Amino acid sequence: MTLALVRRPSMRLAEGLVTHIERQPVDVGVALAQWEDYVACLRARGWEVVEVPSLESAPDCVFIEDTVVMHRDVAVITRPGSDVRKPETAAVEDTVRGLGCRIERIEAPGTLDGGDVLKIGDTIYVGRGGRTNQDGIDQLAAILAPLGATVVTVPVEKVLHLKSAVTALPDGTVIGWDPAVDDASVFPAYLSMPEESGAHVVVLDDRTVLMAADAPRSADLVRSLGCEVICVDISEYAKLEGCVTCLSVRLRDR
Repeated sequence: MTLALVRRPSMRLAEGLVTHIERQPVDVGVALAQWEDYVACLRARGWEVVEVPSLESAPDCVFIEDTVVMHRDVAVITRPGSDVRKPETAAVEDTVRGLGCRIERIEAPGTLDGGDVLKIGDTIYVGRGGRTNQDGIDQLAAILAPLGATVVTVPVEKVLHLKSAVTALPDGTVIGWDPAVDDASVFPAYLSMPEESGAHVVVLDDRTVLMAADAPRSADLVRSLGCEVICVDISEYAKLEGCVTCLSVRLRDR
């Protein structure tokens, strides 16, 4: 069974953090409807959805990806780089423990946001930037090394998180939007995408990806490579530097 952790948006979503873009008004009602559509897409593709209790005091709690990094049966509870987001991890930890995961934690002075972690097989690329520091990366490497994983540090300066710039297709090809990518040479296989949100995919199975609806040329390019593409509107989350990966954590091979 494949599981996906999600977290319903707080009614304070519009107060969420923005770092690299200008703040725009967020319609929380529209955002909730978009979140429900996103979750429905996961369910339609056979994912069992596990909903972590929302945290109304945390405007960014819907971006659950930042709170935990999964590798095999290990759940690494992160230590978010923004202090106001640190309370988001407690309920996530309770949930993954209830699913039988082995718990590890990033400890101070390390910081790590899950949005900076791109897993391709046993190679784990981690962005070092505004939210994730080298100590956090070193701790993650030490936790995952016994599982056979290798951590590769990637510089992130142009965007909030590594996965704001790049993600990967089912075959491991890294896709990115060049203006957001600091150094594409660290990836063995890299493909430039024509739209910013076209660089963001959620791999649903070995031939299907979920993408934002506002990147039609990128979707066509991914289809030409043999993938099925499912598009979902996440425009309200993009106003808060969110993308399709931010709204879930996928647990595979459990």
